[in-house]
Amino acid sequence: MIALVQRVSEASVRVDGAVVGQIGAGLLVLVCAEPSDTEAHADRLVDKLLKLRIFSDVAGKMNRSVVDVQGGLLVVSQFTLAADVAGGNRPSFSGAAPAEQGQRLYEAVLASARRRHPIVQAGVFGADMQVSLVNDGPVTIPLRLS
Repeated sequence: MIALVQRVSEASVRVDGAVVGQIGAGLLVLVCAEPSDTEAHADRLVDKLLKLRIFSDVAGKMNRSVVDVQGGLLVVSQFTLAADVAGGNRPSFSGAAPAEQGQRLYEAVLASARRRHPIVQAGVFGADMQVSLVNDGPVTIPLRLS
């Protein structure tokens, strides 16, 4: 799985002008499933997200996790993370899982996160979404779990 994690002061996602997910401080997580991914990858991603120490402690060092700071998770599907532009200027997305598999794994990420963390919001798989965020730091971390 590919994820782009952004530490945010706030973030929201809209579909057709309506807010479908919104958090205050926490992590905005853009997620892309790849063809070889399984539910085990989804669980590993959530484990990494919940333990990732990218929030500041009292000394100003990145030592605290989203769990430690009681922050939210806003999880948004984004197949474009699998973009390949090696062959030209028009991206190929063949590295992304097919839609049915991608949706199943996105939902697995959400289910795992919701079992383990109290504040989880989401986008809508396959929808045209508008994502708004205030990147805190800024802190943006790419993750690839194979």
